[in-house]
Amino acid sequence: MGLGKATIRINGANCGFEAILLGVTTSIGGFLFGYDTGQISGIQIFEDFINRFGQGPPGNKAFDDIILSLVVSLMSIGTLIGALSGAYTADWWGRRKSLTFGVVMFIIGCIIQITAMSSWVHIMMGRFVAGLGVGNLSVGVPMYQSECCPREIRGSVVASYQLLITLGILISNLINYGVRNIEGSAASWRLVIGLGMAFSLPLGIGVLFLPESPRWLAGRGRWDAARIAMARLRGLKADPHNPLVEDDFQEMQRAILQQANVGTGTWWECFVGSDKPRVVYRTLLGCAIHFLQQWTGVNYFFYSADIDDPILIQLVLGAVNVVTTFPGLYIIERVGRRIPLIIGACWQATWLLIFAAVGIARPPDQYKSSGIVMIVAACMFIASFAMTWYVIPLSSSDTRILTKPRQGPVRLGSDRQASLATASNWLGNFMISFLTPFADSGIGYAFGFVFFGTNAAAAVIVYFFLYETKSLALEQVDIMYSQRELRPWQSRKWIPEGYLDRNTRDAAYWDQRRG
Repeated sequence: MGLGKATIRINGANCGFEAILLGVTTSIGGFLFGYDTGQISGIQIFEDFINRFGQGPPGNKAFDDIILSLVVSLMSIGTLIGALSGAYTADWWGRRKSLTFGVVMFIIGCIIQITAMSSWVHIMMGRFVAGLGVGNLSVGVPMYQSECCPREIRGSVVASYQLLITLGILISNLINYGVRNIEGSAASWRLVIGLGMAFSLPLGIGVLFLPESPRWLAGRGRWDAARIAMARLRGLKADPHNPLVEDDFQEMQRAILQQANVGTGTWWECFVGSDKPRVVYRTLLGCAIHFLQQWTGVNYFFYSADIDDPILIQLVLGAVNVVTTFPGLYIIERVGRRIPLIIGACWQATWLLIFAAVGIARPPDQYKSSGIVMIVAACMFIASFAMTWYVIPLSSSDTRILTKPRQGPVRLGSDRQASLATASNWLGNFMISFLTPFADSGIGYAFGFVFFGTNAAAAVIVYFFLYETKSLALEQVDIMYSQRELRPWQSRKWIPEGYLDRNTRDAAYWDQRRG
């Protein structure tokens, strides 16, 4: 029996084995981003890396703040550009080939870094090129996952992308910890970077053997191929006219045909679109949530964590990050989005306030007990972030509230909204990675007060503007957002037409539609 005919019952419906394999394979894209985030925080303090690329006389070299900021952060500029261009490559070549292209760019960037000898510009440009690939993947992976996976597993599959980010950070921390005994050799940092290439190959090659996105195929008039792809993802390749496949296919067909009737949107329409589908509202909301995900302050800890042994502390934080992401996968499916995001932002703000206040009042280099309190505060922050703001913004793509394909109104072609919001995430990442070295040498732990304010602002924005889209299909979110009388804090009770509740179809309604 081929993979396209293998099926598993999940939440009362058939989900194909290929859909699960797709989720696992494509989530490696998240692993690559996490791996790079973790690796640079370690290798930047390796002896050989500093001696080769640092400034000052031999034997007394160190990085200038501005140069270290550029080396660490320019990858985020690459990812921002890659995210904006990712919508085009995914549209031109299809979702699968676009992902392979992203992997190729990442590998080229890694090769440029490994071949650097003594120029910090060389290593910086390698990170920039690798960032182009990671940015492409950051748009393409959730897009491909959300367009392909059955709704019963879509939230968890897209959230697995974020889970793999945490695992990537942890693995890079482990490798950094393992090679720090040879930090006087170039093999230390070159080995860490080189392993990234090996980790990327299963994604670049494996994705070519998976089904293409049914929505991409249908958008080009290849309806039979789209039906077969959809059937494979349900594990029903031998029965492409099964009622389960037929319902999904007709729902997609109506949306695609409507899009064809009204045409394709432009970048400008993301900001001046019609009032009914709330184009501008949703564009700005997606950009804000993704930008604030970075400005919660999580990467301040991963890029800096200047307490005691930095590599060991980052390893501890990475482990907490991975472990606490698993409850987040449960929360997103059972509780939803709004409440966890609000509680998470408030909880994070509290621990950031403690972290900053203790660090200023009782510096950890003078008071050992302060270091312990600050490490606990950092762990409590990371735990909350992993369960809420780490998982939910990206996995919200299954509800199309933020950035992923079909979140935008039908005319818009929401790949552009996906790129804009993901680019906002990378812009926030760039700002954090660029500013952190200056903050460390300037205001120090008072930087935590800034993140206290951004977390408080995030809680307010979520409460007043974010709609609860748990368990909704791609096209249903368009309908919900077009109902202007519906308020975000009331959205949890909204039920789409043809359903008894958000998880239960009205059989009589769908029988009548098929008839």
